[in-house]
Amino acid sequence: MDPRVPIKDFSYCLSPDLDLLLRVKISSLEGRLPERHFLETLQDPYLRLASRPRELSDLYITCQLFADNKAATLPMRTAHHSFSNHWTWNEWLNIPLRYRDLPLSSQLAFTVWDVYAPRKAVPLGGATFRLYGKYNTLRQGKHKLFLWPWREADGLDQTSTPSKIDSQSEMDRLEKLMRKYERGDMARVEWLDQLTFREIEKVNKTETLETKHMFLYIDLPQFDFPLVYSEKEYRLPMPMARLVDSDLQIIPDPEAARDNPVENKHRKLARSHRNGPLDRDLKPNAKIRDELNKLLKYSPTQNLSTEEKDLLWKFRFYLTRDKKALTKFLKCVVWTDPVEIKQAVDLLQVWVNIDVEDALELLGSTFENSSVRAYAVLQLQKADDEDLQLFLLQLVQALKFEGISDKNSLQSSPLAEFLIKRAIKNPLLGNYFYWYLMVECEDKHWRAMFAKVAYYFMETMVQVPDGVHRRKTLERQGKLVEVLLELCKVARSKESRPRKVEILRALLADPKKGLQSFAPLPLPLDPHIEVTGIIPEKANIFKSALQPLKLTFSCLDGSEYTIIFKTGDDLRQDQLVVQIITLMDKLLRKENLDLKLTPYRVLATGADHGMVQFIASLPLATILAEHGNSLLAYLREFNRGEGGKPIPVPASVMDTYVRSTAGYCVITYLLGIGDRHLDNLLLTTGGNLFHIDFGFILGRDPKPFPPPMKLSREMVETMGGASSQSYQKFKSYCVVAFNSLRKNANLILNLFSLMINANVPDIAIEPDKAVFKVQDRFRLDLSDEEAIQYFQSLINESMGAMFPQVMEKIHQVAQLLRS
Repeated sequence: MDPRVPIKDFSYCLSPDLDLLLRVKISSLEGRLPERHFLETLQDPYLRLASRPRELSDLYITCQLFADNKAATLPMRTAHHSFSNHWTWNEWLNIPLRYRDLPLSSQLAFTVWDVYAPRKAVPLGGATFRLYGKYNTLRQGKHKLFLWPWREADGLDQTSTPSKIDSQSEMDRLEKLMRKYERGDMARVEWLDQLTFREIEKVNKTETLETKHMFLYIDLPQFDFPLVYSEKEYRLPMPMARLVDSDLQIIPDPEAARDNPVENKHRKLARSHRNGPLDRDLKPNAKIRDELNKLLKYSPTQNLSTEEKDLLWKFRFYLTRDKKALTKFLKCVVWTDPVEIKQAVDLLQVWVNIDVEDALELLGSTFENSSVRAYAVLQLQKADDEDLQLFLLQLVQALKFEGISDKNSLQSSPLAEFLIKRAIKNPLLGNYFYWYLMVECEDKHWRAMFAKVAYYFMETMVQVPDGVHRRKTLERQGKLVEVLLELCKVARSKESRPRKVEILRALLADPKKGLQSFAPLPLPLDPHIEVTGIIPEKANIFKSALQPLKLTFSCLDGSEYTIIFKTGDDLRQDQLVVQIITLMDKLLRKENLDLKLTPYRVLATGADHGMVQFIASLPLATILAEHGNSLLAYLREFNRGEGGKPIPVPASVMDTYVRSTAGYCVITYLLGIGDRHLDNLLLTTGGNLFHIDFGFILGRDPKPFPPPMKLSREMVETMGGASSQSYQKFKSYCVVAFNSLRKNANLILNLFSLMINANVPDIAIEPDKAVFKVQDRFRLDLSDEEAIQYFQSLINESMGAMFPQVMEKIHQVAQLLRS
């Protein structure tokens, strides 16, 4: 062989290595439906209905896996779809068999069915498709299957319904070229490709109109490499080969969980200081570099194998230039080995600065080493006050992992010192830091530790200029909360609601109480606002079970600020959800995607009471009841033209509605927010739709069979229906937001991991599974293209769900009975 001739690198994957379920996407049905002979139609009246081509015929498709002339699975069928003028499913079917278990003779039998008689169907056409093609490679991408009219696919090796026939049409030639294009075998020129695709669509449309046959279009998953069929290798020693299953017994090994002394010795020798100079100059080859990049993309919850840990350690010096590699490297360190600890801590000094989201991971319960936590705090110092406020709730929780005790001072906790310093420097941060500490001081287990931090915070505050005044301000806030708790007792009395409201307003107007007018005080919920009193005549009591107070404060600048004060309800869960919504809103804005979210403020002032910002709006249920079952009528009424003339809903208002609906659909799905009904979806006159009351998260829901997200028929009709341009924009915003937030999944997962001991109700149920529940919804195993298809299927599922509509009616009846 001539050494000057380059050898082309051919990468492939063996079928036993692919541990994924077989999936197939049913795309669309093209061509003309077959027609039966008129004599057959006359003899069978049911057949007359089934055989006549109908534009609105509700067809469905079954798919069954066959191998070696036998059925390997039960038939899988598409969901019910209502068609208008084209048969399009775009639905993925999961075949309950993994690629690694597929025989070489595997075939998929597709059959299109139409209604024939009550509880009976007639096959319109069938096709048998071989999964492995030339050179025993798995077929991938798009495929066009010829359907044999009036036949059910047989799935046999010598099939009578093959999916391919000898055809010399122009479209067949173009489809072969398209598959080469999708595999990357053809050069891509963007401007020329767009022109070509338009011409291909014209050819396809022309041939579809002229053809007398039916064709089924399917999609198979695409992989980075060809998948080549390979037999599994089973190696058994000779004596075992003569045993039968009944002779085998499984005996648990009591030492399986113990460390292997041989492996430990090997590890110590491989990671000793002597190998440092040799490892310092190591650089990975292309294959190892790909393996390392794969490891660095792992989510924070991913456990590393022994081989992966050894690989990260071996190339630790090379990885110091990658900011995403530090958290993975620190996971491979054995923190009981002083030699490894010293080497790891020394590397922290030369490692490139990491992002704040990775610093948050280092402050979790996984990392107890003080040097590592001090390094994480050092990285947090570059975060500005606005970002720090977004993470402050979790950073206060991270104090639980600092090892603060009664014997040591806070100087042993770099995180506590850092938070106190920044809270004193910025009064707004100090306000929230104080209230977060006060809530934790009510916890029996952590009370002493947080009381110690609060004491040092107050003592340090009085040592700075204006510190005494700030301390008295926080004390006044505490007294205000105590007064509001006393007022809540009025709402709990046995008087009628109008009488309760009358007593409440009288108490607020009483000069002895001093609530109608007092010295300016930063509101605990929003310290940007200085309030000077409560307006008695605007006070009210809500009709809900806990009867929270609606209070309107007069502000120093002459404005008004309305809050809801709740007691008997743990607001820490709502506080967490709103914080995550605020963070997601900022992340989306960084991607130039403003979804008009309304992250109202929530502050838990105790374990069972707190404040919520009131946003002028109405529940969707109320709007539909008062405006003829139409949200559009509500938006038109409050967005009139000059002189109060009725006009169509302004484009800006509709755009706000579409964006906010899309944003909350994505966020409520990611956080698994349950108990969604039209009473906890609110709409402002400007078109901002938002959700309230987050009593069920992480997939919990009091109602059976909840949809992935709340998307009712009325919400879609407001956009103009499922075929409108606004609805298409809605779906576009959804998939773009979903993929944008998936890029920041690690940050959100790290924030949830810091909350596992925060006594948030739905996290406390299964704290070890909380982070995984959020991670599952991000679907990090999917590519961006697959994620788009996945979320579009969730939208379709939510729109077509019938059971939530029934539950909505039941909820409305329950609300009427309650009132």
